[in-house]
This record gives sequence, structure tokens and C-alpha cells, in this order.
Amino acid sequence: MPTIDEQIDVLMSGAAYGDPQTNETMRRELKHRLNEAQQEGRPLRVYCGYDPRTADLHLGHTITMRKLRQFQEFGHDVTFLIGTFTSLIGDPSDKDKVRDQLTREQVEENARTYAEQAFKILDRNLTRVRFNDEWLSTLDFADIIRLASNFTVQQFLVRENFSKRIEEGQPIYLHELFYGLMQGYDAVAQEADVQIGGQDQLFNILVAGRKLQEGMGQKPQIAIIMGESLPGTDGEVKMSKSLGNHIPLLAEPWDMFGKVMSVPDKAMPIYHKLILGWGPAQVSELTAGLADGSLHPNEAKMRLGREIVSIFHSPEAAQAAQKRWDEVFRGGSGVPEDIPEATLSAEERVTDLLKRLNMAASGGEARRLIEQKGVRLNDVVVEDVFAVVKPADLPAVLQVGKRKFMRLVSN
Repeated sequence: MPTIDEQIDVLMSGAAYGDPQTNETMRRELKHRLNEAQQEGRPLRVYCGYDPRTADLHLGHTITMRKLRQFQEFGHDVTFLIGTFTSLIGDPSDKDKVRDQLTREQVEENARTYAEQAFKILDRNLTRVRFNDEWLSTLDFADIIRLASNFTVQQFLVRENFSKRIEEGQPIYLHELFYGLMQGYDAVAQEADVQIGGQDQLFNILVAGRKLQEGMGQKPQIAIIMGESLPGTDGEVKMSKSLGNHIPLLAEPWDMFGKVMSVPDKAMPIYHKLILGWGPAQVSELTAGLADGSLHPNEAKMRLGREIVSIFHSPEAAQAAQKRWDEVFRGGSGVPEDIPEATLSAEERVTDLLKRLNMAASGGEARRLIEQKGVRLNDVVVEDVFAVVKPADLPAVLQVGKRKFMRLVSN
């Protein structure tokens, strides 16, 4: 078993708080808590929360999951917390406008596969899965008043996203302030020793969670705030489904591989660091190889794509995904061999086809795709939103973007 100092070096790696003093405080408190737990013969209680605002987690979420996994490997008690109640509001931490509120039915449907997705990283047998409506839904109005009495309005309004909205004359709704209270109460309800989160969770974990625990007579949790965020497929902005630059954990192998291949070359080092867990020496070697030309960016990306698909699917799926990518982008007809087929029995508009075959989410999106020259029929760009496909034109290949294909055949 590693020593406490060795555990701390691993568990605090990648953490950042914006100032050295807070970093040192958290490191010192973690050492004290580990010593204390060892004397008591118990593991630390560690958790990270994930709000099911959408149905799929993405690669960016795996950064905190890997930190949870490190705690598991040191024998600590890890909880994967699904925010079935906090999702009803939605975290305003990194938002410059109010979020849409979800219904309980939407949240429950989104949460259905969260644990299974997490087990791609976490040890299924060592992971406690909980849902925060277990305790938050039981609070009454008097409870909320008692929780709120631990904070001032100013503590919330000085947060960057709220102060920015005030300057711009944008509204801040009262229910948005409740989110920090609810997340703080998650720590109280679980008597957490450690909470893990990203930079956007700094206030919720370091201020709201710790202060509320102290107010409720508990020892304040140690906050481990991950210092780096994974950029999305644009290579610039933090990966986010709302921005459309994410790589879902539920993506099909060929789509996951293709999305990795679309990531800009400059993002390769941070992807290897945050997703594959490469150390400084490995990352430096990769960066040097890309810089001096001894390593071609596409070769680095293909290797990365294979490893990522292997993690979330299988090595066999990774090889098949690369084969499909090669067929499309490295010669040949540009059309994969194993594309799905759909029948066409009568003349049909391309926009209706795209919607019917789930190649576009709506008729409006189908029209936009055509207007943006993102739709091809037999490798010819479809430019007319009223274009039709007739049975006499079959067989034909309908393509959306670079990775969506459908072979149209007659009955």
C-alpha cells in the first residue's frame, strides 16, 4: 500500500485553485484527513456529481472519473452521484444566461444509462451509485431557509458569471441561487471527506459545500478541483454538448474515431494527457515529435482514436472504426462498405428522407444542412431544398457531412 505522502502526490496531481495558498491548504487538509482515517481504520468518503441534463456523458467528464478511479485504487469509498434533483434547475456556474428547466421525466430518462457509461472508467464493484433526489426531495421550506442562512447574497453575486449578467442587464433568477445550496447539501448528506470537480465547480465545492458542512457541524470536505478542461473537437473551447463540440461516450465506434480525427493537431498533447493519462515525459516526447516532423499528426490521432475507441468499446471495434475511416478518407469510393440501407418505394423529398432516416433531427435542420451544402446524393452536392429522390434513381447513396451515410434501395 502506498504511503500517505505517495497517495497525496497522485491524488493532488492536476488540481488547481487559482492561488498557491489554497492549493497548499487543500494538500495539508488531505494529509490530515488521510492520517485521521487511517487511525480510525476507515476509507475516505469521496464523490463527484454528474447532472443528467442530457442523455450522454462525454470525454470531458472522464477527467473527474479518472480522479475518482485513483481514489478507488487506493482503497477509498467512491460515490458516483447522479444529480437527479439538481438537474431540475441546472448548474448556472459557467452560463451567461438562465438554463431551461427540465421535467422530472426528462431527467430520469437522461439518467438511465449514466452509471453504465461511468463503469467504462470506474470499477463497477467498488463504485457506489447514488441519486441526490434521495435527500434533496425530502427538504421542506423551513429546511431551505436554514440552509440559506449560512450564506449572503453577495457571496453568490460576486461570481463571475452572475456579475457579468448584472453588468449586461441580464436577469438572474432566484432559483439559480439555490443550485449552490443544493450541491452543498449533497456534501452534508453524504458526510463527504472529498469532492472532485472541474474549474466551473470551484464556488460550489470550495465555498458552498465546505461552509454548509461546517454550519451543520461536520468537518469541511477537501476540494479537488481539476485544473485543466478538455477542449472540444474545435480544439479551443471546453468540451460541451450545448456547443456541439463534444465526443459522447455513447457514440458509435466509427463516429467516435472520426470525431477524434477531426480534433486540431494542436490539441493532441492535452488529449493524451487528460484522456490517456500520459505523464509529462510522454507528452513532451509527443510534442517534440509533432514539432520536428518525426511524428505525423494523423498517425498520432489515429493511435489516439484507436485507444479511445478501445476504452469505450473494444480493440476490435477500434480496428473496424479505423478501417471505415480509411475507406472514406484514404482513397477508394469514399463510401464505407458496411453502411446501412433504407428502402424508398415512392418519390420523396430529400428533406423528408433526412428526417425519416434520422440523419437530421428535424425538417428545419435538414433544410439548413442542404443550404450549407452538407448533403450529397451519389457524391453530388444537393443544393435545392425541394430536391426529390425517385425510385428510378436507385440505388443511391445519401450522405450528410463526412460520416453519415445511407444506401437507398427499392423494395
